[in-house]
Amino acid sequence: MTTDLETLLLWSPRILGVGVSLFLGLFALDAFSQGKPLIQALPDFIVHLWPAALVLAVVAVSWRLPWLGGVLFIACAVAYASIAYKRLDWIAVISGPLAFVGVIFLASWFYRRRLGAA
Repeated sequence: MTTDLETLLLWSPRILGVGVSLFLGLFALDAFSQGKPLIQALPDFIVHLWPAALVLAVVAVSWRLPWLGGVLFIACAVAYASIAYKRLDWIAVISGPLAFVGVIFLASWFYRRRLGAA
């Protein structure tokens, strides 16, 4: 039972973090919906991918330092919520998953630390 919980806490934040990055990357596809030719829409697409790239970078850092990943994911959630404070639906859709992944990273770190101390 312990190994199942360890495996779940180890891999779920990493997989969910990549999933959140992919989810944010979907919003970049909006650059192609304006009827512009591909060559003109490509720079907009690349600019709109930076949030997904940022989250992917946080996942990469979190792979070795889960406590830092938890803090960074929660910080990203708070930063987005402070920017989009007028749109509660956007906060729920974007900041909610970021905060959830951050909490799971912190739980993973706390659990592994607790096992190491015992």
